[in-house]
Amino acid sequence: MPWTTSDRVTRLRARNHKIDVAVEMLDGWRRHLSGRNASLLAFWGFLSIFPLLLAATTILGFVLEGNPDLQRRIVDGALAEVPVLGQQLQDDPASLDGNIWVLIFGLLGALWSSTRALVGLQGALDDVWEVDVNDRDGLPVLRGKALAGLAVIGASLVATTAISGVVNAAGLPGISRILLVAATAAIQILVIASMYRFLTSMPTTWPMVWPGAIVAGILFAVIQHFSTGIVGRITANASDTYGQFALVLGIVTWLSLLAITALMCAELNAAIVRLASPGRSPRPAQSASRVEMEEADSSVR
Repeated sequence: MPWTTSDRVTRLRARNHKIDVAVEMLDGWRRHLSGRNASLLAFWGFLSIFPLLLAATTILGFVLEGNPDLQRRIVDGALAEVPVLGQQLQDDPASLDGNIWVLIFGLLGALWSSTRALVGLQGALDDVWEVDVNDRDGLPVLRGKALAGLAVIGASLVATTAISGVVNAAGLPGISRILLVAATAAIQILVIASMYRFLTSMPTTWPMVWPGAIVAGILFAVIQHFSTGIVGRITANASDTYGQFALVLGIVTWLSLLAITALMCAELNAAIVRLASPGRSPRPAQSASRVEMEEADSSVR
């Protein structure tokens, strides 16, 4: 019997709404195998990040060629939030150079792996909302939504880069980092809410997705801010032999934390909606069925 259906937990859920939501969220994570889905998202994210950064740095190399000062400002801004790779670009901003073949390879690789990642996210969100397999979107719709999601993510990256450039150009060393983190969190909240809203076959509404999107956006900003420094120190202290292992482990850990956060916050949205359904009881259905069986058995005897 799962711990969420025990009598003690059921009594706690009946007394406190926040505990009820938390337990429902954790129970949904267990029932929907969201941990497995998070691992799948981290895998495809890992395959996506390198060609994406390859294409992005190549584009910046074309645009910013001959302007090392602006290169430094952009690298110190949005790109610095990428663990390990951001630190390497900070150390050598001159590595931003343009190459047409590298750009083509990066864009094609990023397009393939990123669409696979977003298709995986759609399946994970459908699991969270318990959408029947026969009622889920078909392959053309999945790919179309994935491309739309890539467009939204790309627009958010452009906005974040622009904001970081403006903040850094303002010459506010003490406040600029706080403003950049706040702006990044706000943009991420909008992007995550859009993903929760449209990348699922469930007919969700904006009020249904805002709670998890706000929590996820804030956690994303915190994870990116601290993981950049932590992983950077680990790789800086690693020898040449183990430096590449530290690089891979650092990025995989970072992506895993982001995937777990995204799906856990999606479970939060679904838990709130399920508990707000008319006639929904804090007592889980499994526990209620067990009580009814015991009562029926005693009446027979």
